[in-house]
Amino acid sequence: MSEEGNDTARSGKPWIKLVAVVAAIVVLILIANHFGVFDLLKEGTLKERVLRLDAFFHGMGPWAPVALIAIWIIACVLLLPGLPMSIVSGLIFGAVWGSVWTTVGANLGAILAFLIGRYAARDMVAGWVEKNAALKKIDEGVRRQGWRMLMITRLVPLFPFNVQNYVYGLTDIPLRTYVLVTFPCMIPATIAFNFAAGSAREVILSGGQPEAVKKTILYLAIAAVFFVLLSLIPGWVKKRYAKDELIQSS
Repeated sequence: MSEEGNDTARSGKPWIKLVAVVAAIVVLILIANHFGVFDLLKEGTLKERVLRLDAFFHGMGPWAPVALIAIWIIACVLLLPGLPMSIVSGLIFGAVWGSVWTTVGANLGAILAFLIGRYAARDMVAGWVEKNAALKKIDEGVRRQGWRMLMITRLVPLFPFNVQNYVYGLTDIPLRTYVLVTFPCMIPATIAFNFAAGSAREVILSGGQPEAVKKTILYLAIAAVFFVLLSLIPGWVKKRYAKDELIQSS
């Protein structure tokens, strides 16, 4: 962690910034609760829930993607799991557009959490890192590997996605590098989960119509390809990472 970052943390009253961010998030949650977003998932069969979610979001017209992106950003900031959000995105918007809006929302949320970790809540995130040996490895890895550590942790699910966003704010990685590495490295998992959820949407809502069955098979095939890709990435990264370690130690 750079001395410049520590100087930034000591100046500007970071806790005031943190309180402002938390207050804004609370307001957004209250608004969502007021409009009944959380009630949509409480009762009924799976098909009924999907239909309610579908009607709720598509009733917003062109604002529907904006709403999903905003929910993604809030989920990233509040450290909520990304997998359920990806599934919901695919169920509501289908495989293709679910992937698109997930990519936009997850990346914007990752950037905001990074900035909060760097400027508004630096001391709090530093406390997390000090108490967690796994999180310390991110900072140590960045010192040795630079942006390659970010690539590794984005492609390989070694650390929770939303916690990473905050922890990288403590490192010396520039924001531009963080954005340029995070964006492409999140795409494989985004496509895999959204296409799997998109195939489930076709099954749930179609009632077995032939065209829907064809779409389901296609989406499942694409999801399977990316799941296989994700299963192979850890071995490739481990081999490449070990090779780099040998080069540096020689």
